[in-house]
Amino acid sequence: MDRNKVFTRSTMTLALLSALGPAFAADSDVPSTAVAALAAPQAIEETTVSEVTVTARRRTEKQQDVPTPISVVKGDDLKAALISQVQDLQQALPSVNAAFMHARVSSVAIRGIGSNPANEGLEGSVGLYVDNIYQGRPGMLAIDLVDLEQVDLLRGPQGTLFGKNTTAGVLNLTTKRPTFKPEYSLELSAGERGYFQTLASASGPLSEHWAGRLSVSKTHDRGWLDNKYDGKSYNSVGREGLRGQLLYQPDDNFDLRLIADYNQENDTQGTLISYGFGPSAPGKLNLQQATAAALGLPAGSQPINTDPTKYEVNFDGNQRAVVYQGGVSAEANWRLPSGYSLTSITGWRYWNFHPHNDNDQTAASALVDGGFIVKHKQFSQELRFASPVGTNFDYVVGAYYYHQNIKDDFLIQLGPKADILLLNSTAGLGLVDNTTGLSHGKSTTDSYALFGQGNWHISEQLEFTGGLRGTSESKDARTYRDALVGGIPLTAYPATIRPIVAATRNAIGGAYDSGDLHVSGRAPSGLATLSYKVTPDLLTYTTLSHGEKSGGVNISGVGSAPTLGADSLKIRPEKADNFELGFKSKWLNSRLLINANYFQTRIKDYQTNAFVQGPITPVLILTNAGDVKSSGVELDIKARPARGLSLNLTGSYNDAHYTKFNNAPVAAELAAAGITKADLSGQPVVGAPKWIANPGARYDFHLNDDVRQYVVTNYAWRSDAQGYIDDSKYARIPAYGLLNLATGWQFGSGSRQWDVSLWAKNALDKRYFLTAQASQLTGGGAYTAAVGTPRTVGATARLEF
Repeated sequence: MDRNKVFTRSTMTLALLSALGPAFAADSDVPSTAVAALAAPQAIEETTVSEVTVTARRRTEKQQDVPTPISVVKGDDLKAALISQVQDLQQALPSVNAAFMHARVSSVAIRGIGSNPANEGLEGSVGLYVDNIYQGRPGMLAIDLVDLEQVDLLRGPQGTLFGKNTTAGVLNLTTKRPTFKPEYSLELSAGERGYFQTLASASGPLSEHWAGRLSVSKTHDRGWLDNKYDGKSYNSVGREGLRGQLLYQPDDNFDLRLIADYNQENDTQGTLISYGFGPSAPGKLNLQQATAAALGLPAGSQPINTDPTKYEVNFDGNQRAVVYQGGVSAEANWRLPSGYSLTSITGWRYWNFHPHNDNDQTAASALVDGGFIVKHKQFSQELRFASPVGTNFDYVVGAYYYHQNIKDDFLIQLGPKADILLLNSTAGLGLVDNTTGLSHGKSTTDSYALFGQGNWHISEQLEFTGGLRGTSESKDARTYRDALVGGIPLTAYPATIRPIVAATRNAIGGAYDSGDLHVSGRAPSGLATLSYKVTPDLLTYTTLSHGEKSGGVNISGVGSAPTLGADSLKIRPEKADNFELGFKSKWLNSRLLINANYFQTRIKDYQTNAFVQGPITPVLILTNAGDVKSSGVELDIKARPARGLSLNLTGSYNDAHYTKFNNAPVAAELAAAGITKADLSGQPVVGAPKWIANPGARYDFHLNDDVRQYVVTNYAWRSDAQGYIDDSKYARIPAYGLLNLATGWQFGSGSRQWDVSLWAKNALDKRYFLTAQASQLTGGGAYTAAVGTPRTVGATARLEF
């Protein structure tokens, strides 16, 4: 057995036993179920659950008083749970799935709704916000979560108060504001695989009315995928960021918050592994056979590892993702006479993505390099006017404008074995060998909206909330492709073969121009909620809501346009009708909080993208998948059963399936039977596990008068799910559970406080997978997948002063 693994396991076990022993001996009333959850670093003396405040209705309210399914996690809770990236938030929130490969191919789904927007013409079904600024591309959140105040998850259509219209929900991240009291922190973490992270922040007054905050971060991990071809490790992490804030507060009636940030990434995130091997199409070589032929290996060879849990790859090309992004924002709040308030939020952001990919993922020189180079810019302006609270009726009204300009250039560079792997041809004609193709896309979006929401307090117990939104949006787009260049000149072929060569090259990379395309429309959104306070500690509510996401244009390649025409690049709006029935409650003198709700959402013209078989090779298209129904139950529990002990459980059951999906992409097992069109009506939605459970616990106790120790453990489990939109059994993602453990010591004097901890993320070293996609190679019936991070054991030292 590997000595390093034995040492790592032994060290981790001893550390945890030494921590857990005195922890549970300290209080004989602590139940064995303490090994279970995510909880905040609350004072040991507290015996009630601390309520958090939210601004879901654009007012500061207690979470328990808001009649909507909302889950809140404090930034310190996430840190204690070893969650520092958006893709890991699914370990702490119910009904959330994060499909992550790299910054461009990433998305967040709520209740199974949230297509992977790896297409610049497609917006996410989930609205992602940072400090009230809508993030136009999900990859904007593929950064380190630094100085987080809290994360709010709102489920169901959100449009009557949030800036951009969404059909599935909102993930709202709020960072810590500048303070007029000096605050400084420095945090250093180190772990396996050369993992190292530095986080630092400084906040304090600059003058009588000005305060500032500066945060920096840097993270490194050398990677966990072993490439047998060159001995290097891939899926490395290399990120750094800077965030500066200014707060101007001349009096109690006005404040202005200015934020500027910059983040960059240069690493090998997004390296996929060979995952599922289905049967090949009739008369075609499967991926193993085609790769063996391309490498000149004997028939029957197995050049590709068939066990994805080994975390091994074998490719000869380049793999890298480079991201530059940043932006500025300004939020101004005026508190007017008689309790009225006015808010202005202005934001400008950019996001640039430049990849290199060995797209065949083999040691053969076929799809040598390729990927979408993306440049995105956006501007948003929001104005809100709020009435005073405390009367029989209060309201918030506003206007929102959003402008987006996005461009992408797709490069495909083919090597000397492209005919074999891309075309599944061993004829040796060199049809596309050593050629290069380039396509271009661009889109401009202008969105205008008026919205409002009011609360009618019918009595002290009964309240009605109604909201409306009207959105007008237009998109202008164009996509075009240059003809393939390079390769064997057409004149070098015999005259009898030239038509075949020309037709093949034209089908794969012939010149095409869609011309100017335009999509526009008006979309209504609405909400009606009736809530009733049965007792001061029990709130019940029911909601009907409707939301719409605008249509779009496929600008990521030319898709099906060369054969079906330019209009095939357009997709219709996505529309959602939602019903909620739930309650929020406090029990045992606020030592126990239980929130639960039932939901049912119906989506019409669900938007997604997929690879479908083109004239010769698979092509990426945008499509309206049809209709979807998502229904289930969600649960959020917090408890303080004993002094120093905090428990937490979030979970959900969700049945998300297509009610109508007639022209779906064909799974490998169906394609092998000669089927060219699939009907997935009644089948599960991709990336939507039926069951999610996230239990955890935190226990704090005093070692002596000067030192406090804590133990934190959380477990995140989800059932199996479809990994790719064609619902192939070869792309299915198995169920998995992740265990995170930590123990630490807090000590210091005066304003200087230390926190030193030992931790193990994915402590059981579970090999798991996030999402899958069909191979771009013709006829092979194969799938690739993004893999989760293996166990990482490390230590962190944090100083606050």
